[in-house]
Amino acid sequence: MGDDTQLPLDSWHRSQGARMVGFAGYDMPIQYEGIMAEHLWTRDSVGLFDVSHMGQVIISGSNAAQALETVLPGEIQKLGVERMRYSLLLAPDGGIVDDLMITRLAYADPESCGMAEGETPPDDCEYFYMVVNGATKHGDLAYLRETLPDHIFIHHMEDRALVALQGPKAGEVFARLVPESAALYFMQAGGFTWHSDAGDIALWASRSGYTGEDGFEISVAAEHAETLAAALVAHEEVQPIGLGARDSLRLEAGLPLYGHDIDTEITPVEADLGFALSKRRREAADFPGAERILAQRENGPERKRVGLVVEGRQPVREGAIVVDADGAQIGTVTSGGFSPTLQQPIAMAYVPADLSAPDTVITIEQRKKPFTGTVTPMPFVPQNYHRPPKA
Repeated sequence: MGDDTQLPLDSWHRSQGARMVGFAGYDMPIQYEGIMAEHLWTRDSVGLFDVSHMGQVIISGSNAAQALETVLPGEIQKLGVERMRYSLLLAPDGGIVDDLMITRLAYADPESCGMAEGETPPDDCEYFYMVVNGATKHGDLAYLRETLPDHIFIHHMEDRALVALQGPKAGEVFARLVPESAALYFMQAGGFTWHSDAGDIALWASRSGYTGEDGFEISVAAEHAETLAAALVAHEEVQPIGLGARDSLRLEAGLPLYGHDIDTEITPVEADLGFALSKRRREAADFPGAERILAQRENGPERKRVGLVVEGRQPVREGAIVVDADGAQIGTVTSGGFSPTLQQPIAMAYVPADLSAPDTVITIEQRKKPFTGTVTPMPFVPQNYHRPPKA
């Protein structure tokens, strides 16, 4: 073991034969059987991922939604109870500090809201559950504490584990443990009691994930994490999956990875994440960097994140450059790899806006070797979310 911190499922991963690597300050499973096999298994059945390195946070206080809208560009005030939303933590200049998922709760434990025993929350107290990236969580917490009003309480849930059950059979498997979970659609969440052989265990589950597949992210007290993981992989449809396959799955789904495809130097418009700017917030222009971001939305950004399919069999990786006819760098590949589903190399890159239209052919240079890429709409592989039937 190195200097990285061990997560609640560390011993369990090793007992399952995982190859462990350091990631975001933690020892994490990179693969078990192999990235290609684990990727294809998840697309066909169910993969169990450990994402306990991510930050789970409770934010509470009077008019907390209004306070959160000072740092998030989404519609938070009208977010329904047990409904969740993808959003972006923005710097004052509109750069992306982090991307995250936020859910409105009906209630949170008083201890998680900074209240003393017997203390009654104010009538206008609002509660939110936020999941942020593992590598950025401490910076996010510092930024939120610096930016939000003092009466907003921020609680980092360090005593929780988080696992993701992902794949077309995830709903069927999780319903065997928690039948009530079948009522959730994509981007809905709820609290459940799992009547396990070891006793009743409280779970918080959202129908979400970052693979493009149907599935759940399940939060559980760290002391019960191994019991839950063992119960899930006891089903023949479920296998443990490492971070390697999680990365190739999210790339096929066209989902950006913070620190690679997005960072503080990139705005939501450049990252093609304009859907995270709600209509009311755009009209109010009341979020960080609004003047810059709305000008880009109106006039178009100078650069844009695009998807690429790459000719041949050799993938281009993060850091490869996009070049013009004279060989000068005009863009950068931010994610790239071989798509197990499509059986061809794919990538994401930032290119000049006039080269961002689908079917545009561009030249990529990696280790001075040229590759030909074609701009392609994302996702590369159709998403498979469990949405409500159309009326």
